[in-house]
Amino acid sequence: MSKTRITRFFLCVVAVLSLTLNSTTGYTEDSVVNVYSARKEALILPLLERFKAETGIDFQLVTGKADGLLKRLEIEGEATPADVFITTDVGRLQRAKSANILQALDSEILQSRVPANLRDNDNQWYGMSRRARVIFYSKDRVDPSKLSTYEGLADEQWRNRLCIRSSSNIYNQSLVASLIEHIGVEKTEAWAKGVVTNFSRKPGGGDTNQLEAVAAGQCDITVVNTYYYGRLLNSGDPEKVAVAEKIGIFWPNQDDRGAHVNVSGAGVTKHAKHPGAAKKLLEFLVTPESQNWYAEVNNEYPVVEDAVTSDTLRAFGEFKADEIDLSILGEKNRDALQLMDRAGWQ
Repeated sequence: MSKTRITRFFLCVVAVLSLTLNSTTGYTEDSVVNVYSARKEALILPLLERFKAETGIDFQLVTGKADGLLKRLEIEGEATPADVFITTDVGRLQRAKSANILQALDSEILQSRVPANLRDNDNQWYGMSRRARVIFYSKDRVDPSKLSTYEGLADEQWRNRLCIRSSSNIYNQSLVASLIEHIGVEKTEAWAKGVVTNFSRKPGGGDTNQLEAVAAGQCDITVVNTYYYGRLLNSGDPEKVAVAEKIGIFWPNQDDRGAHVNVSGAGVTKHAKHPGAAKKLLEFLVTPESQNWYAEVNNEYPVVEDAVTSDTLRAFGEFKADEIDLSILGEKNRDALQLMDRAGWQ
């Protein structure tokens, strides 16, 4: 048998096996999409169900911790069933890219709807929602006119008055990475040492814990993602609402670069078995309806201009956002973490 015939025979066998596999699973190439999501099920499942209803494409969902899912994708390699990876913070998105588990996705819809600074330069990940990390303060103990910038958090007036999450928190790492880009390593390190001096307690806990600490008088100011504050306000729990009502929101750096903004985002995995369905899902997640859902349910800001924000977000007020290329924050993540270690930020 000639090499040409052998090649043709091999290709036919592969095609038959592929059809057999799809027949066995009940799925054709674009009839299903497998999703690994670091977002909690409640924050992605309703959208996947809407996606299925509108497109007829079924889904399989696996949720878990972001770093655990990333490691799982690395270990599974070509055998992974995952078509889409959804996670929070550009630092993790960039880690996924560096780990070579994503592939470039060229989509006119995504590129037209997601601003350039909120997506990967090589189209390997796209922002799906924006989250602002800003200053919150005690309404009883802090005059907001004394607040100004992130840099101002290192001022002596805040000695023993600041509480914040640990340096292991990637939200803080990305904030520090943005400072490195804007003011340089030397000034950022001096700032971080000043921030550490101002701690009212050892860093720890989640964002909600920081808000509760402010309300309880354990500190006077903190830095938290805005949607945690929105969750307290909209919880329906009188005790949680009471916590939120003791706290005010302040948008820093409004006279220069703007408030720090990050994203939750998604990409198509390198070894996706259903890339067509994966592309359709990402495009669905940036429709106005999906963007509006995120705003209403989790108080996250849309990435697209024509999406409607929630009443809660509008109550937070208008603000100027830092338009830094978020890829830079992911690239400077290691520098930020090392700097925080040198500053004694535990």
